[in-house]
Amino acid sequence: MVYVADLDRPVPADDDAHHLIRVLRLRPGEPVVAGDGQGGWRVCRYRGTPRGSDGGPVPELLEVDGPVTVVPRSAPEVTVGFVPAKGDRPEWVVQKLTEAGVDRIGVLRSVRAVVRWDGDRGVRSVDRLRRVAREAASQCRSPWLPELVGVLDLAGLAQLVAPAPLALAHPGGDPPSVAMPALAVGPEGGWDDSELAPAGFPVVGLGPGILRAETAAVASGLLLCALRNGLVSEARRPPPGPPPDR
Repeated sequence: MVYVADLDRPVPADDDAHHLIRVLRLRPGEPVVAGDGQGGWRVCRYRGTPRGSDGGPVPELLEVDGPVTVVPRSAPEVTVGFVPAKGDRPEWVVQKLTEAGVDRIGVLRSVRAVVRWDGDRGVRSVDRLRRVAREAASQCRSPWLPELVGVLDLAGLAQLVAPAPLALAHPGGDPPSVAMPALAVGPEGGWDDSELAPAGFPVVGLGPGILRAETAAVASGLLLCALRNGLVSEARRPPPGPPPDR
């Protein structure tokens, strides 16, 4: 999948054109699926590498060869927010959440965060993650590009996903549910008490163990998308039993 701004005149971005020409080394006439990232896609044909007056590829690299098909967005929309960790783990999280089919990915700030993405650093880092999401969506041929937002606090993400409720991943919480399709995952040290209690966010548990922050973020996206798509059934907590005999 290569993403273009206009499916009636599919002009790949420079990086995508380079990938088609130099990396994939397509031959004239080979099919290429072009998408607009908003659910629409169509089959095109690669025209080869004609050269313009400046020596670069001419815009008409692809030729339309099929009707536009529109894939509706799945409902409800799934949102996963995460607090970035050190190294390349944020890129890995975004890649896997995109592959899972998450609709919106939020980059969060938190009291206990080790990595601080503020100011220009935050802008550059989020832009880099958008490129990662685009590449991942292209690899898995997704007709929808995820919305990647940040850097936000919990209140900002809650406002963005409203009227859907925002839940926090936290040990001991309720099982994941499509009734709460927006889930925020905290940093390695977990959410601070000032982030848990005062705002009154519901909490969702991801199992009896304690997961690494990046594992919890990806698990959240996989579980919510699987529930939405009917691949797994929602778990129900058993009613409390009688108190044990003493």
